[in-house]
Order: sequence, then C-alpha cells, then structure tokens
Amino acid sequence: MTSDRSSEGFDGVPAGRAAEPLADAYAADVGVESSELLTRGHVWDVRRDRFAYGGSVLERDYVDHPGAVAVLALDEQERVLLIRQYRHPIAHRDWEIPAGLMDVAGESGLAGAQRELVEEADLEAARWDLLLDVCTTPGGNSEAIRIFLARGLAPVEHDYVRTDEEADMLRRWEPLDTVIDAVLDGRVQNALTTNAVLAAAAARARGWDSLRPADSPWTRRDLVRGDRSKA
Repeated sequence: MTSDRSSEGFDGVPAGRAAEPLADAYAADVGVESSELLTRGHVWDVRRDRFAYGGSVLERDYVDHPGAVAVLALDEQERVLLIRQYRHPIAHRDWEIPAGLMDVAGESGLAGAQRELVEEADLEAARWDLLLDVCTTPGGNSEAIRIFLARGLAPVEHDYVRTDEEADMLRRWEPLDTVIDAVLDGRVQNALTTNAVLAAAAARARGWDSLRPADSPWTRRDLVRGDRSKA
C-alpha cells in the first residue's frame, strides 16, 4: 500500500504546519576550501570557489558583488519617485527606484541609501524604514540588496555630478497603485522596483508601522560568500 505524501513537505512536516518559523538558514557547516578570483571587473568580480558538500567537492563560479541599496521614496500623496536609466545588459531604459552599490568602505546600508537618494533624486527624507531585503540571484551572484522606504521628503542641494548612464536620467512621480498596475501588466520589470512596490502594497495593507527599523542589522550581506574586503 502506498502512502499519499502530497500534503507533506520534503521534511515530512504537513504543508502549512512547519515546526519552526519560515526562514532561510545560514549554512555554517559548508566551508570554502579554496577561492580564486577569475576576473576583476569594472563594477564587480567573478570568483570560483571549491567546497565540500554532500560527500563531494564541488566547484562553482559566481559574481562577487559588494551589495547594494535601493530607496522607495514615497511622498504625502503616496506617489513613488521613479528614475529612467539605460541598462546595457538588457538593452532597455528601465523605470527604477533610486539605487546604488555599497562601494563606500565602512558605510552602513542606511547611510548608503541616504547618499543614493541625494545623488540620484536630489532629495533627503525625514523618516526611514526598512522595507525589504533581497538576494537577487542566489544561484549566480552574492548580491544582497536592502530596500528602504523613505518619507517626509524635501529637496536638497549637493555637488554630485551625474555621468555616463546617469547623465540622461529622467525622473517621474507616479501613484503607488499605478506603479503596481505597471508591474503586474509587465510594463515595468526592474527587479528592485517590482519587489519594492509589491512589498509597499503589503506593508500599507498591514499598516506602515509593521516595518522593521531602518538601522536593523544586515547580517545577510555580512555572511555572503566572496571577498568582502573591497566593500
């Protein structure tokens, strides 16, 4: 007689009745035997690691990324600030939220987000909350991104000069619900923007006060593979 396990997870726990809260688990038991820098890139690197797993020694190549921050800037009318920027790998000018690399030594995620909002949007914010943490492509790169919600916006002057792909950026304010519609219709596909606006919709429904503090520890970025010394 065969048993029907369709309602059980891989660990034998009935679906929807997990023994512990749903959470990713850091693999402290998996150590890297060797790590080789294959390519030193203009923005990020490519690395090859060898590690023991399941009785075998495996080899994996991945993009070694310093991490990034992004900002969902929301005004008093619940409009989202979007920036249109050219992205060469996908041959599109994407509508995105302000974002940038964690490439300043010793800078916290919150400080990086505040800097990016000034540099890309000419704005500062009186209130900051942690909206979402995202690992964009866990099978191919070490990129960990922290997305903040910024409110209480005000213009600010600065001396940062936008160059290269940033030189012709366009800015646009759209209602949060309009951006959500664009995402669900497939008209906006930037990963950070889609994650941010859908998370914002969920946070709004639950009450904005349910968000985590902006200065919460960023342990995921601290624990990713790769050489963290450059960031």
